[in-house]
Amino acid sequence: MFDKILIANRGEIACRVIKTARKMGIKTVAIYSDADKQALHVQMADEAVHIGPPPANQSYIVIDKVMAAIKETGAQAVHPGYGFLSENAKFAEALDAAGVAFIGPPKGAIEAMGDKITSKKIAQDAKVSTVPGYMGLIEDADEAVKISNQIGYPVMIKASAGGGGKGMRIAWNDQEAREGFQSSKNEAANSFGDDRIFIEKFVTQPRHIEIQVLCDAHGNGIYLNERECSIQRRNQKVVEEAPSPFLDEATRKAMGEQSVALAKAVGYASAGTVEFIVDGDKNFYFLEMNTRLQVEHPVTELITGVDLVEQMIRVAGGEPLSITQDDVGINGWAIENRVYAEDPYRNFLPSIGRLTRYRPPAEVAAGPLADNGKWQDKATRGKDFAVRNDTGVYEGGEISMYYDPMIAKLCTWAPTRGEAIEAMRNALDGFELEGIGHNLPFVSAVMDHPKFISGDMTTAFIAEEYPDGFDGVELPEETLRKVAASAAAMHRVAEIRRTRVSGRMDNHERRVGSDWVVTLQGQSFPVRVDADHDGSTVTFEDGTAKRVSSGWTPGDQLADINIDGETLVLKVGKVSGGFRIRSRGADLKVHVRTPRQAELAALMPEKLPPDTSKMLLCPMPGLVVKLDVEVGDEVQEGQALVTIEAMKMENILRAEKKGVVSKINAGAGDSLAVDEVIMEFE
Repeated sequence: MFDKILIANRGEIACRVIKTARKMGIKTVAIYSDADKQALHVQMADEAVHIGPPPANQSYIVIDKVMAAIKETGAQAVHPGYGFLSENAKFAEALDAAGVAFIGPPKGAIEAMGDKITSKKIAQDAKVSTVPGYMGLIEDADEAVKISNQIGYPVMIKASAGGGGKGMRIAWNDQEAREGFQSSKNEAANSFGDDRIFIEKFVTQPRHIEIQVLCDAHGNGIYLNERECSIQRRNQKVVEEAPSPFLDEATRKAMGEQSVALAKAVGYASAGTVEFIVDGDKNFYFLEMNTRLQVEHPVTELITGVDLVEQMIRVAGGEPLSITQDDVGINGWAIENRVYAEDPYRNFLPSIGRLTRYRPPAEVAAGPLADNGKWQDKATRGKDFAVRNDTGVYEGGEISMYYDPMIAKLCTWAPTRGEAIEAMRNALDGFELEGIGHNLPFVSAVMDHPKFISGDMTTAFIAEEYPDGFDGVELPEETLRKVAASAAAMHRVAEIRRTRVSGRMDNHERRVGSDWVVTLQGQSFPVRVDADHDGSTVTFEDGTAKRVSSGWTPGDQLADINIDGETLVLKVGKVSGGFRIRSRGADLKVHVRTPRQAELAALMPEKLPPDTSKMLLCPMPGLVVKLDVEVGDEVQEGQALVTIEAMKMENILRAEKKGVVSKINAGAGDSLAVDEVIMEFE
């Protein structure tokens, strides 16, 4: 077995590999760019080597620099994680030439299956059902439009060397095919150093289900069941679960056996994933094979008890698989939510900055992985659910514009799907994250969505359920009352604290009023708060009452409320006259006033936002790639104005209405902040 391995990656996946290497007694080497000097993976590793400037194409994906770090540290093997060099055959070849083990598949398998075009041809030869498409290389946008018309819209434009949603566009007409082709080529070149593009039919209403395979160099291969990855945004997975709520055992077996056969056909040896789209009749079609560890591998580990990183290391060390297909079962249910530095209220655009508060929920051990306590605190064993948080950040750290916006992968496990969802809801409510925009409100909303709860979702879920973007959650009446009762009880505690600090009153509790009006989500609830040593009874105007107890004290940013015997977790911030409360995807300004204050507040005029209708504001921090208009140009609704690149993704900003460009404040190559004015219109 290896004594030292280098992780040719960064962020949460580098930290993830380090955890398993530690368990196996293997020393680790991290590599880092200027932007990652203080990163968590650098702190966790036994050694760390600087490899260049922040852009990945000047550091993490420069093979010569990685090879120099290997030579400097004497690492015997390299784990590539996902992305970057993980599916780069030239990198695997360079390692082989240097006598360094690649903790991944053989070079030939990477070339055969890592290339989307080649893999489809191999799959067709192996009589695997594939999606209709054009497998040849496409020279320019005109040819892309011609091929798209031959296949029939909608089409998927994809980077041959792509992954993680990069270099991927859906086109519904000629204009989108032309623009999507160029953007996909640019993203592919920047992210993978390979701008080859292919086009295939986009199957509407599909489910995205993938099979995890594991093979060794001795001809053994198994599948570790499936993962459902249908909740996607811009072709980027957001929520994953294992197993799928849709598959039956016969379909699972057929997909698994076909995946293993395909892997064996190319001499595969390592962990890999075969991806399929599955229609409503459970017909499945091969999409691609990812010849690496997948982002969502934790949910497979949680239901099988198999540490995939450990297996990859052992296979790379020449060991045969120690488990057979008969050893693989399905124990319980696991769900993963990807926590991204993306603002859901700004159409999920990237957000960068410092994590002023980062307090993920406590990890809890249970299920197949609990016996060795790899992920969680051993003191929490015996629970009927598990919480796992794979992360690469820490409080006070920065989210950079140069890399993927992932902050963490929050996972839960429980014996049933319903219990796993409930565990996830509570974990999300208890996840404290401040300083940047993030998608916690959105994934919380998904966990409560009827379609997700029923398992009746497709890859079009987000587009169908949030066609106009995500504007937050409207809590139902009963939940609003629980929040109102909690806020009233907390406000009373805060008022007592204030009177004690001021020294104005002798009997503080007696002098603090009992009658309040709680206003939230456009509704007002007059309430009476009667307190005792064990909590408060909050009575509403209609005579209904709720019993509230909590250990919350003013200044706490997380309130664990017991309300009528049920738990309600609230994130609490202070605003004038009340609280900012976030729970279950809702972000609420909650005002608690005396009846007289509420009466006067109702007479106050509403403050209107400034008029920005004649300005194009930058919706995210990013880099101007190109301007498509000049001063004096007349633009039409929907016309492309400027392309902004952020976190390796290109975003085309379009005109919302007809107008004439009167001023342009930025040029290609400029770095812009959120809400910076790019151009103005007459």
